[in-house]
Amino acid sequence: MNSPFREERPVTVGRPDSRIDTSKPHPARVYDWLLGGKDNYPVDQEVAEKLPAEARGNAARNRAFMHRASAWLARSGVDQFLDIGTGIPTEPNLHQVVQTVVPGARVVYADNDPIVLRHAEALLISSPEGATDYIHADVRQPEAILERAAELLDFDRPIALSLIALLHFLPDDQDPYGITRTLVDALPSGSFLVLSHGTADQHPELREKTETAYRKGAIPLRMRTRGEVEPFFEGLDLVEPGLVFATEWYREAPAPVQERSGFYVGVGRVR
Repeated sequence: MNSPFREERPVTVGRPDSRIDTSKPHPARVYDWLLGGKDNYPVDQEVAEKLPAEARGNAARNRAFMHRASAWLARSGVDQFLDIGTGIPTEPNLHQVVQTVVPGARVVYADNDPIVLRHAEALLISSPEGATDYIHADVRQPEAILERAAELLDFDRPIALSLIALLHFLPDDQDPYGITRTLVDALPSGSFLVLSHGTADQHPELREKTETAYRKGAIPLRMRTRGEVEPFFEGLDLVEPGLVFATEWYREAPAPVQERSGFYVGVGRVR
């Protein structure tokens, strides 16, 4: 029987290694473990288990922000999404959230972890009216991602660029601000940047343990303060409630009882 859903074929750009190296941990697989997933290996679990106990709650609260922000954007009329640093599929995925609101929404995913490529089929099952695509690529090659994304997305109309729990894995010498600017500059007026970034501002006592766990796994980690996250939104109009902790970003309902958060989040509109 033919599937009623549209399926695309994932494409590799920039020649990232498509082999899964189970001897080295990967941030996407560590995050998968924190979310209760099973697509990770002992090396990833070893890093995750050394993180503070709050890490699991922080991961869940960060993903909940992604769901809220994406749904709000879809309800606001955005029907194109570019999600870089997608991670291992965990339902509901971004396209499932937005296509529930806008069935014709188009979503392009990009990630450099080969295990995400292996599971790309789960990311490519779109609603019949919409479309999804997956690019196996590294955020440090933004031009290549933009060129490939333009095959499905219309860069003459608003696009929501999603950088969730990604940029804290880019140290300063890899120019995370410049990479973000390259991506945002390609977006037309009326587009949005949806960003979350790791921080220790609410729990500085956990910073050393977090950084040590990732460092021992040879994963670069650069948690940033609020003042260091703000420049990612330079030139954009921050949507209320602005740049806040993940537990504070609510648009259509009051924020619940506050919990500590290991993420700053925000949504900025392109002028």
